[in-house]
Amino acid sequence: MPRRRIVLLSSAAVAVVALVVGLLFLVPSDDSSHTAAAPATTGAAPLGGDAAAGTTGRPVSGYEAKIVDDDMNELPDGAVGKLAVRGPTGCRYLADTRQSNYARDGWNLTGDSFVRDANGRLCFVARSDDMIVSSGYNIAGPEVEAALLSHPSVAECGVVGAPDEARGMIVKAYVVLTGGALGDAALAQTLQDHVKQTIAPYKYPRAVEFVAQLPKTETGKLRRFALRQMAANGPASPGIAAE
Repeated sequence: MPRRRIVLLSSAAVAVVALVVGLLFLVPSDDSSHTAAAPATTGAAPLGGDAAAGTTGRPVSGYEAKIVDDDMNELPDGAVGKLAVRGPTGCRYLADTRQSNYARDGWNLTGDSFVRDANGRLCFVARSDDMIVSSGYNIAGPEVEAALLSHPSVAECGVVGAPDEARGMIVKAYVVLTGGALGDAALAQTLQDHVKQTIAPYKYPRAVEFVAQLPKTETGKLRRFALRQMAANGPASPGIAAE
């Protein structure tokens, strides 16, 4: 039996592996007769017929995927967790502290949070860094952002977790308003109620801070890590988002 090679990867290579393994191995499936709940480790299915909008699909032939918690325990259908994949390509070993974040027990962790439906289809929820765990609930920051952006008073927003003694984390929204909107307590309450009605009551932002602008990269991408730092340090000056 040939010896298995140990692959050592640089930081840039790890990012590429995570992207390729996390995004390209999944395809819409075609097994229209598949109605029973899939096993925790999902196998491949042919392309075609039962592809569903909003789902990523199932692994291509030769790959496996499962949803796990922080201890690599497989989670049931409907539970949000980390996406783990394995197959003929991927990272086997990292010679530094990143090992536990990217490669565990022969599986690659892509850094994405997914959920699997009752038909075995995998659905992207958010990047794991963008997940907020509040009182045991998993809340995707981008989902709350989408709800806020559907309100006419919101021009831009960024949602992150803020430390909270009672809940561990709370959902905090940094909001840039449209022209003419007044950023006061009444509007904050209105936006909170809007999120409750649009997605779910437990996902609403318990803290809303109105800012003049959001921290962004030179290409216009939201710098979420900067918002997380702001949330960890407490409220900024009114109308200011730190760069």
